[in-house]
Amino acid sequence: MIEVWAPRAHRVRLRHGGVDADLRLEDGGWWRADIDLADGEEYGFVLDDSEVARPDPRSRRQPRGVHDLSAWFDPSTFSWTDASWTGLQLAGGLIYELHLGTFTPEGTLDSAIGKLDHLVDVGVTHIELLPVNGFNGVWNWGYDGVLWNTVHEAYGGPAAYQHFVDAAHAAGLAVIQDVVHNHLGPSGNYLPEFGPYLRDGSRNTWGFSLNLDEPAVRRHLLDSALMWMRDYHVDGLRLDAVHALKDDAPVHILQELAEASDALSAHLGRPLSLIAESDLNDPRLILPREAGGYGLTAQWSDDWHHSVHVALTGETSGYYADFAALDAVPKTWTRGFFHDGTYSSFRGRDHGGPIPPQVPAWRLVTFAQDHDQIGNRAAGDRLSQMLSFERLAVAAVLTLTAPGTPMLFMGEEWGASTPWQFFTSHPEPELGEATAEGRIAEFARMGWDPHIVPDPQDPETFLRSKLRWDEVSEGDHARLLALYQGLARLRRERPELTDPAFASLSGEAVDVDGGRVYRLHRGDLLVLVNLGDEPVRFEGTDEILLATDAATAVVEGSLVLPRDSAAVVVTSADAQPPSVDAEE
Repeated sequence: MIEVWAPRAHRVRLRHGGVDADLRLEDGGWWRADIDLADGEEYGFVLDDSEVARPDPRSRRQPRGVHDLSAWFDPSTFSWTDASWTGLQLAGGLIYELHLGTFTPEGTLDSAIGKLDHLVDVGVTHIELLPVNGFNGVWNWGYDGVLWNTVHEAYGGPAAYQHFVDAAHAAGLAVIQDVVHNHLGPSGNYLPEFGPYLRDGSRNTWGFSLNLDEPAVRRHLLDSALMWMRDYHVDGLRLDAVHALKDDAPVHILQELAEASDALSAHLGRPLSLIAESDLNDPRLILPREAGGYGLTAQWSDDWHHSVHVALTGETSGYYADFAALDAVPKTWTRGFFHDGTYSSFRGRDHGGPIPPQVPAWRLVTFAQDHDQIGNRAAGDRLSQMLSFERLAVAAVLTLTAPGTPMLFMGEEWGASTPWQFFTSHPEPELGEATAEGRIAEFARMGWDPHIVPDPQDPETFLRSKLRWDEVSEGDHARLLALYQGLARLRRERPELTDPAFASLSGEAVDVDGGRVYRLHRGDLLVLVNLGDEPVRFEGTDEILLATDAATAVVEGSLVLPRDSAAVVVTSADAQPPSVDAEE
């Protein structure tokens, strides 16, 4: 059976095998035909009097790109070997975000399989892939996709995707797929020719909004999301910018998706995670449905990133301004959100809401770097290009001891020297030129030097962003990698570091001669950070579990922490709260 939702068409034909066959119109704008296609057979839909065949809106494969014919793909032909895979819950996990095109020199799913052992050695539990669905061109971040169910051919296509997930499961790694439902890319989006998939007159930051008033469009989104978890065996989805999903239905589309995912999880017998990216600081996303929430598994915490970034770099422009507050790190440590109903100077209004203390802390995904916060800088510079080794080590400690579910961006674990820049490969000259000019103008408005903004269409911008795996075992890169491995091991060994209770958390910040000093509690563990220029003495500490500087020592219950360093220590059960003093 072939079907397509095309209520705007007066005639629909299926083109396959060099012939066109008419489809019949049925209720609700669905066109159908009793035709079976063979695996790999190419086809497309011809609308009205056109002679050009369009790709299937539900296509799973586009062998010659998003403008050409689709190819029928039967996912059931793959011989899975993960029958014993029971999945991994997100709680206690360590996520690793990667972009397939720049993760390896080859930029393919098959080549990424060769790096799975590295991720296991780091202590990663969940791999989060940036979007893989089809887009026009050869390389792209993936957020310009137009066909939700496809796997980009340059990565290897859908069969290679199945192979990758199967190999990840064999290595004990879960796979989370980043999906983009809030908009479609600028090239190859033919959905408006079929029907009202997009909301007329309603735009978000990236383009026209999805028309969630249409039941068929809602079904399209839900079916696509479930497809990844059912047919490709992925263990969860990262939902891009859910604040851009405009939905006034009695049951929000995110709640519908969570309900459907939970039902599929029960059927498959393994956990499925839904992780939202949201700009709203709205705890409703992760509250249980019984408490009036949507029941998603987790959401990203940009507030944690902003707090740590400002503490480490001193940058306070734009949305970083509010996070210069002395209590920014302790507040996000103990309460999840910094803006939880407080005034946001960047937005010019109160923002967010408080997270109820009963919500498990692991439902917030916390990170010091991610694709957006690196790639949307003018030069795509990582922390490794801004900070000393000592401060990179502090970032590692803060990232892997934070109360949320920690996430690393590829290469972060060894302080990769390569930038991760904004790159595109639009074949249309006018679109490529507009993208480049818009990028430069955007940063000029923010006060950046336009001369440091790389041309996203220049192939060198893409090539510069590829990881250099030859540096992993060299010098400070190897030292930093060993620190991340040690921290991941500590998280597995010490239950305090995966305790989900906000009630077990406390923290404070002290300004010592203009430098920030943090004392952050997780049960009987204490994370101490000295970002000042001089050593600092902490009274009332006990055993050191890990320190970033060999000069760190406990003498008679006092710990001396050198400048730009951090330590994880055990506090005595009867110890008083440690005081902080500048070391003379």
